[in-house]
Amino acid sequence: MSNRIIKKVAVLGSGVMGSRIACHFAGIGLQVLLLDIVPGDAKESSDPKQRNRIVNDSLSAAIKSNPSPVYHKNVVKKISTGNFDDNMKDIAGYDWVIEVVVERLDIKQQVFEAVEKFRRPGTLITSNTSGIPIHMMAEGRSDDFKKHFCGTHFFNPPRYLRLLEIIPTAYTDPEVISFLMHYGDLYLGKTTVLCKDTPAFIANRVGVFGMMAIMNSMEKLGLTIDEIDALTGPLIGRPKSATFRTADVVGIDTLVKVARGVAENCPDDEARDIFTIPAWLDKMVENKWLGDKTGQGFFKKVKTPEKKSEILSLNLATFEYQPRVKTKFATVETAKPIDNLPQRLLALCAGKDKAGEFFRQFHYGLFSYISHRIPEISDELYRVDDALMAGFGWEIGAFESWDVLGVAKTTEKMKLSGYQVAGWVDEMLANGHTAFYKVEQGKKFCYDPSSKTYKPLPGADDFIVMSNYKDKLVWKNGSCNLYDIGDDVLGLQWNTKMGSIGGDVLSGIQTAIEKAEKGFKGLVIANEGPNFSAGANVGMIFMLAIDQEYDELDLAIRMFQNTMMRVRYSSVPVVTAPHGLTLGGGCELNLHADKCCPAAETYTGLVELGVGLIPGGGGTKEFALRAADEMHEDEPETITLKNRFLTIATAKVGTSAQEAFDLGIYRKGHDEVVLNQSRRIAAAKKSVIEIYESGYITPVQRKDIKVLGRSALGALYAGINGMWRAHYATDHDALVAKKLAFVMCGGDLSEQSLVSEQYLLDLEREAFLSLCGEKKSLERIQSVLTSGKPIRN
Repeated sequence: MSNRIIKKVAVLGSGVMGSRIACHFAGIGLQVLLLDIVPGDAKESSDPKQRNRIVNDSLSAAIKSNPSPVYHKNVVKKISTGNFDDNMKDIAGYDWVIEVVVERLDIKQQVFEAVEKFRRPGTLITSNTSGIPIHMMAEGRSDDFKKHFCGTHFFNPPRYLRLLEIIPTAYTDPEVISFLMHYGDLYLGKTTVLCKDTPAFIANRVGVFGMMAIMNSMEKLGLTIDEIDALTGPLIGRPKSATFRTADVVGIDTLVKVARGVAENCPDDEARDIFTIPAWLDKMVENKWLGDKTGQGFFKKVKTPEKKSEILSLNLATFEYQPRVKTKFATVETAKPIDNLPQRLLALCAGKDKAGEFFRQFHYGLFSYISHRIPEISDELYRVDDALMAGFGWEIGAFESWDVLGVAKTTEKMKLSGYQVAGWVDEMLANGHTAFYKVEQGKKFCYDPSSKTYKPLPGADDFIVMSNYKDKLVWKNGSCNLYDIGDDVLGLQWNTKMGSIGGDVLSGIQTAIEKAEKGFKGLVIANEGPNFSAGANVGMIFMLAIDQEYDELDLAIRMFQNTMMRVRYSSVPVVTAPHGLTLGGGCELNLHADKCCPAAETYTGLVELGVGLIPGGGGTKEFALRAADEMHEDEPETITLKNRFLTIATAKVGTSAQEAFDLGIYRKGHDEVVLNQSRRIAAAKKSVIEIYESGYITPVQRKDIKVLGRSALGALYAGINGMWRAHYATDHDALVAKKLAFVMCGGDLSEQSLVSEQYLLDLEREAFLSLCGEKKSLERIQSVLTSGKPIRN
């Protein structure tokens, strides 16, 4: 591996992509120089503010955008700005120069000519082009430039979409390719995919084909825009934006440009006709109905006479916008209750109605197309799947979907329906290989057409996937699976909706710790779905409260608290690896772990007050304990307690792991952020081993927690009453906040006291139970259950 070190990055071009790429590099701690052109009306000016107006305005717009392009607002200080005329010379001191100017070859070549005058030999130089052939941009440059030049295609928005396509030319030094593949993965948190220098590379080539094929099927089957988006979103493991909403976000003109580019530059593409732009799509471009950037596309947001926002969808027959229509297909109604995505795909493709026919057409066309793209766009199948999952947010790759539906059976049906597959697929099946992927001894293998054998996926030790350890299953119940993930470490995961924590999961955590204590070094707790955990099973809480089963509810809360304390006081280290939503009870679990290894994209918070409750699984106790430990003699004791109280009372959520450190959920100098979500379980496993081998000793339960009693309680109550009088809080909000304050102050004590964790847990449980009997709390819980969305403030 190269010993190249990146400390400073220069980004040339501050448009939507350039400014956000700069933010992402600053977010990982690098110094960034962001440059753009001098405004036309400032060419003669000597005022830096005027000459840097374009770049500064672009960066300001990026920072203010939602969702945020940075993990933490402070990282913006690492970005300095300038312009091409005055500051191109400064790139001599930078380790990596990234070009992100307008998608025109002549302009990019002009920029590279200027770069070559100042660039230090050996410096990396890359382009973020989404489609211009990389080798054409390198023409006319020096040998050293060509050696260190390649494409680095980020997807927008760079912080959130995990794909980074690396596209070398024939001149690119293999060391540079290897370095960028590793650096993008480890430091930028990306799924790095090595691409060939072919039109649209991998993700856009296949992804745009998929979108154009869907439009083609829509016309053939007489489906509507609303119906297509209902069929091509989360139902099949794709983002909520589905097909047409995605087009609006990306830009319909961009979609058309990529499709035309493939049609014009890929004369031998057997599906070239699919990329032909329908007349109605051309008309939308002519009308400048380009999606979000022009205010209307396939969808349009309007205000109703009642001043409410409403989303209208385009009727392609009349070219008029109309209210969205809920769709209903028998196939969908049958498949929707199936939580397991592979099983759901099987049910959808077996449907007998129009929806079933659509799913078959879509998958048959997709499978045919990807089979013919090997080896044109990639020699390896897994790179196609990686690109689609990381770039378009697919939960399951294209070749993986083919495996789910059965390669041999589906190929036979495809041929009967007029869809052809590439010869290597027939050859693979003829040789007795019936799947593109297989798992052995916890390692995933992928079929390699060139050698006609299976080869292990790279990075197996760094990318632990627990479900690949099915042959090392130690224990399971209805929701949980416990695996031996090697090196005397156990791994626990569960498969409930949104990772919710109920009785099965609590039992699973207790059993996992018990088994780890009998012969293992420790336990990793993580999940592989979209989220770690959206919290406790509020449905169970609601039913027990409605039925006034308070004894059972008390037992359930005790079990949750006891399980969290079991995590804290086990005789082996317990390390969590959260990602995605980590709310409520999911957050409480992390608060009690020996160490947390959250992915950078982890959304963590104690949100119970959003449904009129307080954290009842040890979260309130833990915040009171940490507040006590953080009190300093040189500041009022109530300050720290007040800050902790407000974090819970306002249901604050850290919108990145870094923000959650500021909220006091993750511990600075102790917990570890993992930029690449795929590496978090391996990082947690490594931490378990390190903690164990350093001589892990079971902590002793705390009995020395300083609580402030009435002195702090009065101050908090005064603040709550002030919010209530100013109408910022309802009667019920004030009631819940006072219950929270009561627990965090240790109750109505006449003076400061030292109490135990169990004392605070008892107060916490009593407050939680009392709120479960409040009508307003039950109404809020019911509202959350009806919406199907996680608790938010």
